[in-house]
Amino acid sequence: MLSRRPKAKTKQELGRIGEDHAARYLASRGYRIRERNFRPRGQAEIDIIAEHHGALAFVEVKARSSDEFGQPSEGLTVWQQRRLARSAGAYIAQREGRERLMRFDVVEVFLTREGRVQRVSLMQGAFQAE
Repeated sequence: MLSRRPKAKTKQELGRIGEDHAARYLASRGYRIRERNFRPRGQAEIDIIAEHHGALAFVEVKARSSDEFGQPSEGLTVWQQRRLARSAGAYIAQREGRERLMRFDVVEVFLTREGRVQRVSLMQGAFQAE
C-alpha cells in the first residue's frame, strides 16, 4: 500500500494554524491574551492583543511555509504598520478609555506546507506607531 503524503494547506489554513500557535506561544511566555482578530470598522485587523509586563501588546502574526520570498516579518510594510497603529488607537478608545503603555510585537511562525510548526520567533517592539 502506498503511503499518501499529507495534503498541503491553503494560505488561510496556514494563517489560522500560525495564529493559534502564536497565541499558545505568547501565553507560555507570560502574555495574557485579551482578544484575537480585533477589527474596528473599516480598519486593519489586529491578530492578537495581549498584556505583557504592564504593556498592551498588539501582535501581528506572520506565518510562512517557505522563506522563498524572505523572512515572514519582511512582509509587514510601513503602510500595514500605520494601519495597525490606527486599529490599536481604535482599540484603546473603545476598550480602554485611557492611554496605556503599548507596543507592537511580531511573531513569525515557520510552518511546513502541511501545517506543522518548525519554529517560532518573537520580536518585541518590532515597530513604533507614528
